[in-house]
Amino acid sequence: MKNTYKTLAQPLKKVGLSPISLVAFIAIACFPLVSPNEYYTKLAVTCLIWGTLAMGFDFSVGYINVANWGYAALMGTGAYLSALINQYFGISPWLGMVLGGMAAALLGLLIALLTMKMDAMFAALLAWFVGIVLQNIIAAIPDITRGAMGLNVTALFETPWAKPYFYVIFTICVLTFCCLRKMVDSRFGLAFRALGQDIEAAKAVGISPLKYRTINFVISCFIAGIVGGFYAHYVGVLSPNVLGTKNVVQILVLAYIGGRGSIWGPLLASFLIMPVFEAMNSLVEIKYIIYGLLLIISMIYFPVGFCKIPGKVRVMVAVRADSREKNNQSEKGEEGL
Repeated sequence: MKNTYKTLAQPLKKVGLSPISLVAFIAIACFPLVSPNEYYTKLAVTCLIWGTLAMGFDFSVGYINVANWGYAALMGTGAYLSALINQYFGISPWLGMVLGGMAAALLGLLIALLTMKMDAMFAALLAWFVGIVLQNIIAAIPDITRGAMGLNVTALFETPWAKPYFYVIFTICVLTFCCLRKMVDSRFGLAFRALGQDIEAAKAVGISPLKYRTINFVISCFIAGIVGGFYAHYVGVLSPNVLGTKNVVQILVLAYIGGRGSIWGPLLASFLIMPVFEAMNSLVEIKYIIYGLLLIISMIYFPVGFCKIPGKVRVMVAVRADSREKNNQSEKGEEGL
């Protein structure tokens, strides 16, 4: 069995997958085919949107230890850019999604340059301030963005059904997962972890904080932008609230509860948590109070996130087994005497 797993794992690892993740993605891909009705397909699309965003967010907070509090604003930047260039210049939404990702990546580059000499806390705050500025700019030009009245956005497909949208965001999600796994398993991942653990020690061994923080932010923000572009053409209406802090909190909760520095943990958390909170949409304020409580409980009692709990349990079991074996050997030695 172990040999079969290793045989399968080797070729899959080259594309950032494992046998378990492959099976999981196949199961997700089959969901619309067995979904009892349209509501559940739309719910799966929502899970994939926020799960992909949480993976991108985790790529920064979980590896270089910088929580990008402006992440929702970067998502909103991609959303508005894709929607506006389609409306005013007739550019295809498909190209608009990519351009939205590139615009968000450029903002990520700017944030990285502005925060290159800051520690993680101040870098997170500056990213948040950038997000607030972007949200207010969108709200301040209603002649272009329609402001709080909402901007109507062209749909990707001329169909009311969610299935085509599901497979688009599913493809984005899988590509995001594979690319991020390849990155964190490479020398870039080692550099990111070193920066996240001790930036001064990383400098001492020749790792450039500017270079690797910039690479990390650009990739993370590109994900936010391209998912934002998809989000715009999926929901059909945009308002400045898309760029707000509440959406950052939602992404942060998924990343922390799923497990920082795991990539797949936030995606799994999205499928476990988002259905519950989608059912609570009518209780908006209570929903965010519960988000806060979940985050507090997670950070106090499960700081590594639930995806890393099985690994911790395996270590504990191995340590106890080793201790028990040593005790047995000691008892046998005493009997021999």
